[in-house]
Amino acid sequence: MQLILASSSPRRQQLLEQVGISFKIRKPEVDESVIKLEEPSRKVEELAKLKNNHVTLKDHNEVILSADTVVAYQKHIFEKPKTKEEAYTMIESLSDRQHDVYTGVMLRSVKKTIIFVEKTTVEFWPISKKDIHTYIDTDEPYDKAGGYGIQSIGAKFVKGIVGDYYNVVGLPVSRVVRALQEFDQ
Repeated sequence: MQLILASSSPRRQQLLEQVGISFKIRKPEVDESVIKLEEPSRKVEELAKLKNNHVTLKDHNEVILSADTVVAYQKHIFEKPKTKEEAYTMIESLSDRQHDVYTGVMLRSVKKTIIFVEKTTVEFWPISKKDIHTYIDTDEPYDKAGGYGIQSIGAKFVKGIVGDYYNVVGLPVSRVVRALQEFDQ
């Protein structure tokens, strides 16, 4: 079996490498704005499908893996902030509260398709305005859903999590590994 990662996310690549899975990258060229859904689990599922279906299977041994991650607080989806103002608003909104991180995953071969959504709940400590400003002055918030990286500087905000830590990083890797085993049968 040859895994094809339909993503250029360095975090997803690192997670697959961490668990010893070799893969090739085939980045899908898609317009994610066509998915207008507001419900987080449905949105990430549809985005994972969109990405996956825009990558061609070139061999009967290939399995294409796509994923999409969003942060949701009070039914509002926080994607990647585009400006310092957006990043500030996101982190301030999450301060001293719980939020959910959803990752939609699709695995597809010529014979089988598996789709699932993983949810992890994250709780932040109270964060001062000064700490938020210091954080948004780094490069970190702008390429991460919700404006923070749990695996880097943003870790200092996290009081606790319920669920899969790696889901918050961007790929529920243990569940992906188990799903991939179904393609070997």
